[in-house]
Amino acid sequence: MLDVRDIYIKYGDRVLMDHISFTAGPGEKIGLAGRNGAGKSTLLKVIAGEVTPDKGKLRMPNDFTIGYLHQDIVLSEDRTVMDEALTAFDHIRQIEQQLKDVEHQLETRSDYESAAYTRLIEEMTHLNDRLAHFGDLSQARARAERVLKGLGFSADSLQKPVALLSGGWKMRVELAKILLRRPDVLLLDEPTNHLDIEAIIWFESYLKDFAGTVLLISHDVRLLDNVTNRTLELELGKLYDYKAGYTKYLSLREERRQQLRAAWVNQQKVIKEKERVIERFRAKANKAKMAQSMMKQLQRMEKIELDDVSVKSMRVRFPEPPRSGDDVLFVEQVSMHFGHLKVFDDVHFDVKRGEKIAFVGQNGRGKTTLARIIAGELEPTAGRVRIGHNVHIGYFAQDQDRILDKDLTLLQTLEAASPPEMRPRLRALLGAFLFSGDEVDKKVAVLSGGERMRLSLAVLMLHPANLLILDEPTNHLDVISKQVLKQALADYTGTLILVSHDRDFLDGLTERTIEFRDGRIKEYLGDINYFLEKRRTEDFRQIEQSYPQLRPKDRKPVRDSRQQQKLERTIKQIEKKIAALETETGDLENQIAAPDFYARPDAQKVLDRHAELKAQLQRAMADWEDAVSKL
Repeated sequence: MLDVRDIYIKYGDRVLMDHISFTAGPGEKIGLAGRNGAGKSTLLKVIAGEVTPDKGKLRMPNDFTIGYLHQDIVLSEDRTVMDEALTAFDHIRQIEQQLKDVEHQLETRSDYESAAYTRLIEEMTHLNDRLAHFGDLSQARARAERVLKGLGFSADSLQKPVALLSGGWKMRVELAKILLRRPDVLLLDEPTNHLDIEAIIWFESYLKDFAGTVLLISHDVRLLDNVTNRTLELELGKLYDYKAGYTKYLSLREERRQQLRAAWVNQQKVIKEKERVIERFRAKANKAKMAQSMMKQLQRMEKIELDDVSVKSMRVRFPEPPRSGDDVLFVEQVSMHFGHLKVFDDVHFDVKRGEKIAFVGQNGRGKTTLARIIAGELEPTAGRVRIGHNVHIGYFAQDQDRILDKDLTLLQTLEAASPPEMRPRLRALLGAFLFSGDEVDKKVAVLSGGERMRLSLAVLMLHPANLLILDEPTNHLDVISKQVLKQALADYTGTLILVSHDRDFLDGLTERTIEFRDGRIKEYLGDINYFLEKRRTEDFRQIEQSYPQLRPKDRKPVRDSRQQQKLERTIKQIEKKIAALETETGDLENQIAAPDFYARPDAQKVLDRHAELKAQLQRAMADWEDAVSKL
């Protein structure tokens, strides 16, 4: 049990945490919510022992272990990825050595009735319990490989020196080490910033099964909803506890705020009435004492505060783009190699006006590279990209904020990039991105990551484009800003190519998904949820294809042969059903892809049938997986 008690932190005149308290037990998955700067990361640092509060304390059992993922990591760069991950088991080696020492002492002592001998027995029991909790070293390498691969490392990359990794991949190594240590409490500050969709899904599954306590800061709404069962909100120094995941917390928070606003309105009426009476009685000798008493009451009154900042949000609407031709883009047999490294080969597809397309896949598979080729920033090794008639490209790079001149102010940054006709509206544009008043004169150098990202989006909107190519535009944006940007892109009438790993952001925004995998691309006629469903189906089919090839001696014996035969028959029946459903679904998808499909009188009937088949297929795959697991 983690007990956070009466924590008080004050920076200058600002109270960051005003005597906050909470407890967290094993198995609880807690999301930390609150606007940027509310103190979420500081609270994790307090629990991790990296920040000492002005008042308050932490209580936890002896030998309680904490795993803390933050942004500053230190790895041994001369080790390989696998060797660095295996350092996560150093504490187990220490426990095993301590256990050997205790066992040796027990073997050499004969004072079996003494208190010292009893203490050694208790210590041996305790050390064995710790080993049972952490796991022994016999499976260390296998465990490390499983976690590293789950986080996206290929088998070849496990022997790569850490020094050759990018910052994002080094963060994955650090995360793997923390997970392998199996701490009692996991403190995670934006853990998915450098993970792709596959790694996020694996990580999400790991957290669900994690037996300890999790405290999680994330802007990934899908992750929070799927993992957390409790939300702690920091607001104006106070802590509010909601027994709910993130989306449910939002509705509960709105109810609380409505009640708070009503209480604030009532309190303001009381204050004004008392102030009016005080003003009237102050000058009267026989009423002066009453006025002074009422003034003291006002001073003692606990004022209700409203967090107006947290309800502010961006107001983004992309300029109406000029109309392009129907054919926006042709990618023709494009290949890209960097020396001996093959990124992708023979990629070809086309894009029509108004399409919204998502690029997905593991990091390093070529999504950003192809986006840069389409934007004209890179030349392909082979093939070409043809741009359609009257197409104007707006490109937002993954590191767009780094291109900003740190010595310029916000207003100067927009002035330097602005066409003449936009100059009168620059302050209004900055205001739409939450930069108002004197803030426009701040230097770019002092901005946070989220503020730099918002400024970069403002620069992008200075020039109307009818083909937007956005590479990870939600990095560093909070949940509210992401929702606003998503709505702006949904309303955008031009063509969109979006590189993103954020499932909630992609949900319903794009209607076509292109996956980058093994040097090739594969297209899916649907949004991110459709893609993930199809990928699960394909993964199950791969398992199914390999299943009959297992030799009899490789299969685990089943006590009841009749039960085994029944399960095998069930699996064959489900496989036939899946094959039939996939065939019919494929036929309907070919019809839906036809240019004149939506002009057909039975279009809605076909769409309804397609949705029904998808639901049946999902249920059938779940039944198949369950049967195979039992077998």
